Amino acid sequence: MPLVTVEENPYNAETPLADLNRGITPTDLFFVRSHFDVPTLDPASYRLTLDGDGPSPMGFSLRDLKAFPPREVTVTLECAGNGRTRLDPPVPGVRWAYGAAGTARFAGTSLSCLLDRAGAGGGAVEVLFVGADRGEVEPGRVVSFQRSLPLPVARHPDTILAWEMNGEPLTRLHGSPLRLVVPRWYAVASVKWLTHVRLLREPFRGHYQDEKYVYEKEAGTPDGTPVTTLRARAIIASPGDGEHLPHGALRVAGMAWSGVAPVQCVEVSVDGGRTWQEATLGAPLSEHAWTPWQRPWSPSSPGDYLLMARATDAAGHTQPLESSWNAQGYGNNVVQQVRVKVD
Repeated sequence: MPLVTVEENPYNAETPLADLNRGITPTDLFFVRSHFDVPTLDPASYRLTLDGDGPSPMGFSLRDLKAFPPREVTVTLECAGNGRTRLDPPVPGVRWAYGAAGTARFAGTSLSCLLDRAGAGGGAVEVLFVGADRGEVEPGRVVSFQRSLPLPVARHPDTILAWEMNGEPLTRLHGSPLRLVVPRWYAVASVKWLTHVRLLREPFRGHYQDEKYVYEKEAGTPDGTPVTTLRARAIIASPGDGEHLPHGALRVAGMAWSGVAPVQCVEVSVDGGRTWQEATLGAPLSEHAWTPWQRPWSPSSPGDYLLMARATDAAGHTQPLESSWNAQGYGNNVVQQVRVKVD
């Protein structure tokens, strides 16, 4: 199945859930998140600028970057607004269902290699990343897409500057020719179409840093708390919502992930949450990748069934049965509901 278009302009599209039931999401089925028009950068003339606290300004071509030690990471990325359609009352933002997530093999080099080459350090506390995408966020106010990371996260060896995805050069929709990839954080941190890296002595303040991608009016979360690590989530990829199933031996299956700690268990309910049974977990492709799970199911009789699945990570975080409402609709990891009919 093709991507499901959620918005035409800017282009945003999610993966059909049936296509999330595999370890690696094909590039042409990987969800697309755009804040503005998708830029076009020529790999042949591309330059990445590094400046800020410590180093003198430096420029790197794609060829220069490929001379650094290679690094490949298999990472699950999820849009922070995934699941927004389940919030009531509705909130502004892209109307994602559950398909704004995917796992890919990204190849490039560790950002720390670049920072070391430049002699970066000293008084820097954050690293700022600027994308080529820009546009108007309110009348008369035009901004570039910019996000920062705390220096320890930026220096993690698996935080990489990537130029390949699933063994091929990055496509235009996924950040060609260079993007940042930050494992275990919501995908907003993985800035695409990267043009500028800057070391900062003070925390960055910007539209997509402290105006957007923060939790507001969420019970138990202080207002202004930034969106960072992925919340625990299990996705039911099979069967699909509204599907008619034959009476007999069936299987409920999908993927689960958490940015805080490894997935410890997935529980499945076939009776709308009255009872739960533990699913069998498969092996993730990496420490940063989602975990496959499945549970055999033999319905006792034909009829309508409400299927649910919830993940718990090793830090004890379990998906809630009710949405964690917040004003911008981020991090809604409420348990998914799938209604099926057994014939």
